[in-house]
Amino acid sequence: MKPQLTLKVWRTPFLSAARQSDEEPLGVGLEAAAELAREDASRLPMVVRALRNPNFRLFWSGNFLSNIGTWMQNVAQGWLVLVITNSAFWLGVVGFAGSIPFLIFTLFGGVIADRVDKRRLLLATQSTMMILAFLLAGLAWFKVITVWEVAVIAFLNGTAMAMNQPSYQALVPRLVRREDLTNAIALNSAQFNMSRILGPSLGGYAMAAFGVAGNFFLNGLSFLAVLWALLRIRYPVEQEHRRESMLTSLHGGFKYVRGRPQMYVLIWMIGVSSLLTMPFLTFIPYFARDQLHTGESGLGWLLACSGAGAVLGAVTVAWQGQIRHRGTVIALCGAGVMAVVIVFCYSHSFALSQFLMFLEGFGMILTISSVNVAMQHLSSDEMRGRVMSIYGTCFLGLPPLGALLAGELSRHIPTPHALAMMSGLAMLMFLGFFAFSRPLRELD
Repeated sequence: MKPQLTLKVWRTPFLSAARQSDEEPLGVGLEAAAELAREDASRLPMVVRALRNPNFRLFWSGNFLSNIGTWMQNVAQGWLVLVITNSAFWLGVVGFAGSIPFLIFTLFGGVIADRVDKRRLLLATQSTMMILAFLLAGLAWFKVITVWEVAVIAFLNGTAMAMNQPSYQALVPRLVRREDLTNAIALNSAQFNMSRILGPSLGGYAMAAFGVAGNFFLNGLSFLAVLWALLRIRYPVEQEHRRESMLTSLHGGFKYVRGRPQMYVLIWMIGVSSLLTMPFLTFIPYFARDQLHTGESGLGWLLACSGAGAVLGAVTVAWQGQIRHRGTVIALCGAGVMAVVIVFCYSHSFALSQFLMFLEGFGMILTISSVNVAMQHLSSDEMRGRVMSIYGTCFLGLPPLGALLAGELSRHIPTPHALAMMSGLAMLMFLGFFAFSRPLRELD
C-alpha cells in the first residue's frame, strides 16, 4: 500500500519540498514522476506522442499561432507588391530580398546556435520580426509605402529569420526525448503547414475586409504567442562554447557534412529543389490573378490547398513514426512534386490548380520531412546547429536566387514557361541522384 500512497502524493501538483523529503527520497520521487509521465503519455495517440513533453507543447503551440500570422503577412505582401507595381519581375525582386539573407547569414546563425543559449537568440530574433511587422502595418495603413520599402523590410525580416532558423531546429531535440524526435519534427511540420491553411485563408478574407495593413498588424500581434512560450519553457542550461573562431567552426561544419556521404547527397538534393522548384511559390499571386483570373480569396484558397496537402503529409510522417527507405521516398516524391509544378504552370482551371497545389503540398512535406529527420538523426548534438544551418542555407537561402532567375526569365519568355523549365531540370537531376548515388539508395 505504501507505493500506492507515494504515487498518489506525486500526483498532487503543489506538493511542498518539505513534505516530499519527509515521505521519500528525491531520487525515488523523480522516478515515480517519470513513471507517471510515461503512463500519461501512453494515453496520447501515437501520432502526437511528442506532445507528452511539456516544453515541446509550449513551443509547438506558440509557433503555431505565430506562423498563422506570418502566412497572413506573406499573402498580403505578395498582393501589395502586385498592386503597387503590376509586375511579376518585382514579385521576384521582393522574394529575393526576403530570402537572400538566408544565403548570407544562416551559416553564422548555426555557429552562434552551437555557442550560446538558443532561447536568448530566439527571443531576440522573434522580437525583431514583431517590430518589423508593426512597421509594415503602419506604412501600409497611412498609404506611404513603396515597393522599395517593402523590399528593405523583407530583407531585414529575412535576416532575423536566418539567424532564427538554426536555433529553432537545434532546440527541438532538447525539448523532447530522443525516441520522440521523429514525431516532434513531423508535428512541427504539421503545425507549420496547418498555419499555411489558416493563414492564407484568413489573410485573403482579412485583406478584403481590412486591407493589407490589417494582415501586417495581426502578424505583429501573433509574435506575442511565441515570445510567451519561449519565456515559459524550461530545459537544462547550456554552456557557452568559444573554443575556436567562427570561421574555424564553419569550416568544421562543412568538413563534417562532406565526410558523410548520405548527408552530403541530401544537401545537394535540397539545394537543387530550393533553387529550381520552390521559387514557383513566389509567383502564385501571378497565377491566381493573370492565369486563373481570381482575386484575393482565390489566392488564399490556392495556398490553403497546398497547406492542406502538407498537413496530410506531415500527419502521415507522424503516424508512421519512421519512414522506411527514406532515400527512395526523397528522390521519387521530390521528382513527383516537380512534375506537379510543371502541370500547374499550364493549368487554366481553378479546380485543377487547387488539386495540384494539394498534391504539391503533400509530396513536398513528405520529401522535406524525410530530409529533416535524416539530417537530425545523422548529426551529433555538438554539430547540430552547424549541420542544420547548412541545411537551412540550402533550403531557405537558394530560393531567392531561383526567384531572381525566374523573374529575369519572365521578362524574356512567358512566366509559366520559365517556371516549368526550371522545375523540369530539377526533376531530371533528382532522378539522376537516385540513379547514381548508392548512399542515397541505402538511406533507410
